[in-house]
Order: sequence, then structure tokens, then C-alpha cells
Amino acid sequence: MFRPGNDSAEEGTCLISRILVDTGFDLRKHGGVDVFLRDCPTRAVLDLIAGKWTMLVLVALEDGRPMRFAELRRRLDGVTSKVLTQTLRALEREGLLTRSVYPTVPPRVEYRLTRMGREVGGLVQSITDWSQANIAAVQAAREEFDGRSQHPSPGSAS
Repeated sequence: MFRPGNDSAEEGTCLISRILVDTGFDLRKHGGVDVFLRDCPTRAVLDLIAGKWTMLVLVALEDGRPMRFAELRRRLDGVTSKVLTQTLRALEREGLLTRSVYPTVPPRVEYRLTRMGREVGGLVQSITDWSQANIAAVQAAREEFDGRSQHPSPGSAS
């Protein structure tokens, strides 16, 4: 526990349970990554995973069964061929899915998640499950917020 007046801690650190903790630790100096930094490569991965179509592709493929492009497009109602192609290429580039081409006429192409893709797919499936379980509460909160926004209380700034 930090004790005021304790001279054993240096500036930028504090004693917590008798363990010295550096409060100004900079991962950049130690070869690590810091997602809060603009140039962190992790941000590109987060941007990809957080995309609506990426999340839906991951969930669609999460059961481990390979899917063809047309099957994925039918499953993801509303996605365009262009956006689905871009999403699949981005996931393949990041090592989250594999694209297998079979020499048939016409060529058959299947997409399947890699080990990393299955890991993140499981996480995204959890988010999907939470979203489905809580959609009624989210919709109620939206309605309540929208009702307040349309009828500001007296004295509030608009």
C-alpha cells in the first residue's frame, strides 16, 4: 500500500502492497506494442475485426465448416460481392482464414478459418450472443434516449 511520505518510491512510481510499480512504463522502449498509439500495428487488426462484415464472416465460418463465396454471400444478407471479396482478402492477409481453390470447371473456392480465426471467431460469437440476448434492452435504451432528445427538459442547452 502506498504510504505518503515514504521516500523509497521514485517519481513516476508508487508502492502497492510493497511491490514497486512503474506508472510510466513505456512499451515502445521495450519492443512491445501499445494499442493506444496511433502507429501501433494492432490497431489495423482491431479495425478489421471490429468491422460489421468481418464479424459476420467470422461467425458464419466459426463452426469450422468451409463455405463457398456464394454461400457466404447468401448467409450475409445485404453484403455486396465487392465488400465480401475485400473482407475475405483482408482476413486471409491477416492469417485468419484460408482460401482453397479446387481445379474444377468452374473452379471451386472454399473459405475456412485458421486456428487464429477460430479463436477470434469464438470471441466474436460471444459478442453476437450478448447482442442477441440484450437487443430488447438496447432498443428500450434507444427509445428512451430518443424520447429525451426530442423533448429537451426546460433549461437544458439544445
